[in-house]
Amino acid sequence: MADLKNAKILGGIGSILMLIGAFIPMVGGIVPLIGLILVIVGVYYIGEVTKDGSIFKNYLLSFILQIVAVVALFVIIIITIGATIGFSPMAFYDLAQSEAGVTDPTTVFGNIGALIGSCCLAIIVFWILMIVSSMFLRKSFKSISEHTNVGLFGTAGTVYLVGAGLLIIGVGAIVILIAIILQIVAFFQLPDALPTRSNPDSGKQDTGRKCPNCGRPIPMDSQVCPYCGKDFRPPAPKE
Repeated sequence: MADLKNAKILGGIGSILMLIGAFIPMVGGIVPLIGLILVIVGVYYIGEVTKDGSIFKNYLLSFILQIVAVVALFVIIIITIGATIGFSPMAFYDLAQSEAGVTDPTTVFGNIGALIGSCCLAIIVFWILMIVSSMFLRKSFKSISEHTNVGLFGTAGTVYLVGAGLLIIGVGAIVILIAIILQIVAFFQLPDALPTRSNPDSGKQDTGRKCPNCGRPIPMDSQVCPYCGKDFRPPAPKE
């Protein structure tokens, strides 16, 4: 059921698994993935409760871009290594037949510059995609923060973005771990229900009167809804 209580539990537990999963022997790659799936479901629940489709959409885009970044990194590196040492379909066939599937070692050393350049390209592509991914994640968390009044979501999103930017110099991974810790705390700070918005004119909480047009709480003496502009005043008498 889509509610903030379940979003708090799923998102909080999922974030914990994302943090500690990499340090669990044997199943380290599976645990963070399970955690990420739980977080995705939690974010989806928040989007359903707040009726803000951009929350889940932006987080899903962030997740997809992370996957693309990792795949691009490995594909570029593998293709580059294969091209550098001379692997080809015929080379693999020769390897199976004569246990000789690589070219002369001098060819490998001659192409070492191209290998390093291609690996650098793979890292740059990965880095750029991770930054873009973090931008969408930050948008999602910022929207959650606005709807739930949990400001730590916005902070976590900003730290994620900073961490992605610092990945190129190696310290970004540590910053991202800090962002995950903030994310854990933010999920467990979620209220059980959306906070009641204050009226813009009076600064007071819900008075019990609601606009018949948009359904939002309005001051008792309002003649015009401050949200949708619905006019409650009786029509002027005709002369």
